[in-house]
Amino acid sequence: MNNPEVYDIKAKLEAIHQDIKRLMEKSNQEYLDIMLANLKNDLINSLTSYVSDDIEHGLHRGMVDPCQMRETCKSRFTEFLENNTSLIGQENVSKNIIDEKRAELDEIRETAPFDKCDICFSEVNSLFEKQLNLISSRQIYSNTEKKQTEISSIPEELMVKSVLEPLSNKQRLQILKSMASETMTFTALSELTGLRGGNLLFHIQKLLESDLILQRHERGDYMITKKGYNLLLMLSNFLKFLEK
Repeated sequence: MNNPEVYDIKAKLEAIHQDIKRLMEKSNQEYLDIMLANLKNDLINSLTSYVSDDIEHGLHRGMVDPCQMRETCKSRFTEFLENNTSLIGQENVSKNIIDEKRAELDEIRETAPFDKCDICFSEVNSLFEKQLNLISSRQIYSNTEKKQTEISSIPEELMVKSVLEPLSNKQRLQILKSMASETMTFTALSELTGLRGGNLLFHIQKLLESDLILQRHERGDYMITKKGYNLLLMLSNFLKFLEK
């Protein structure tokens, strides 16, 4: 068997290998899609079931009793709240739809004949707000359209290279923090981080390449840049957000 034939066989085997690899990747992706779809349906069913039970228990517990209109009002409230459960399973719920629901509840309130109706409507409104919170938890309401657009526009490669990768190391974060209020020498950074020679230089270079710090002159002190300082402020604010 001459060399061209060997090369031809190898090429065909490689092509078959690539076809099998693509088929496996496609199968795995299809399986993953099915699994995620089932999890999504289970979540929606669980939320819907929870909301329906909450409506029954909430109205039974929170409405005025005795009241001659109790059963009539309970039936109307239940219908209003049950109709909202369908929104939980939708991919997108616009602000207009929510506003229409609020207006519908206001119209029902206007027909209430007694002062004590405020007690019942307070319970209905509480249940309605809980429904909105559940809808919001699925990120299909709460004015997320602009936020989603901003998130989708994040440049992954640039974000990883200029932000995530430089700060993914404890020593690099130490170095950046140390320069928030003063310049630092190589020796001082070595004492701070416990790193020596090339190991320390590697991390400093990462921060220099990301424009988070700069060296004032050759062999001179290192100092933080505006970009680096703003990034530290962002991290500080993020931690405050997590603590809420």
